Amino acid sequence: MYYLITGGAGFIGSHLVDRLLNDGNDVTVIDDLSTGSIENIKGHLKNVHFHFFIESILNKDIVAYLASRCDFIFHLAAAVGVKTVLEKPLQSIEINIQGSRNVFESASRYKKPVLFTSTSEIYGKNEKVPFNEEDDMILGPPSRKRWGYACSKALDEFLAFAYAETKSLRVIIVRLFNTVGPRQTERYGMVLPNFIKQALSNQPITIFGDGAQTRCFTHVKDAVNAFCKLSHIQAAFGEIINVGGQQEISILKLAQLVKQFTKSNSPIVFMEPTAVYKDGFEDMNRRVPDVSKLQKLTDFSPACDIEEIINETVGFYLSSK
Repeated sequence: MYYLITGGAGFIGSHLVDRLLNDGNDVTVIDDLSTGSIENIKGHLKNVHFHFFIESILNKDIVAYLASRCDFIFHLAAAVGVKTVLEKPLQSIEINIQGSRNVFESASRYKKPVLFTSTSEIYGKNEKVPFNEEDDMILGPPSRKRWGYACSKALDEFLAFAYAETKSLRVIIVRLFNTVGPRQTERYGMVLPNFIKQALSNQPITIFGDGAQTRCFTHVKDAVNAFCKLSHIQAAFGEIINVGGQQEISILKLAQLVKQFTKSNSPIVFMEPTAVYKDGFEDMNRRVPDVSKLQKLTDFSPACDIEEIINETVGFYLSSK
């Protein structure tokens, strides 16, 4: 098959490129390299089955051209990380909404199926754990910039369903929960690479808040495996599907494990989020996915636990030095 991946030079996208090429497919990537990196895909640049366009999905003509030539679209391009959203709110909203509209418009015009990566941020401050795909969104006020990201991704989901209803778009929506692993950068406020970088540099491992907040982390290869399985399942189209791990861990415990695996002397310190992010930051106590729909559709089970994830990611950072 011939796949198009938007954001394919990014952390998750580049792992999807690896998987699809290894499976014998042709892959085209569109990425403006604003958050992605040529390093992530440099091993494929001479592969005749790989094609790379340094362009933005805001360019609707190039998106239409590439969509017309593929069999399936994985739409991953988006604003990356809480830090980006808080520092560049207008750019984040524009790329998420207008970029996705361009992708959905072209996909519906040329009758191409799409898997769109959304986010667990959509659940917001909902305290009903685990999060089910039919749960309500509970978001903070518009004056809190963090919620602009959740709203933009929610609007993307509404757009996808609107295109499905009015223009027969075949679309799968996946909501990702803390996808981590090799190639993820700390530049955008991602917690695990931040902890690892601090630990390897013997700098203080900085926790925002008291560290009691919990998350479920997913190895990027597990997430990519779920994408690939879902793309071949007809019953997945028209559905929103959580993709995440089931191993809940506190942020403090995560920091302690990182310190253990890196053999670091770094102290673990606590900081108020507002000391870095000023206004606009809010955090959630727990974020746990209900993945029963994913398991029913695909028999999916994560292959990597949190210790394996940390160990592999630490190894990546050490090899990149």
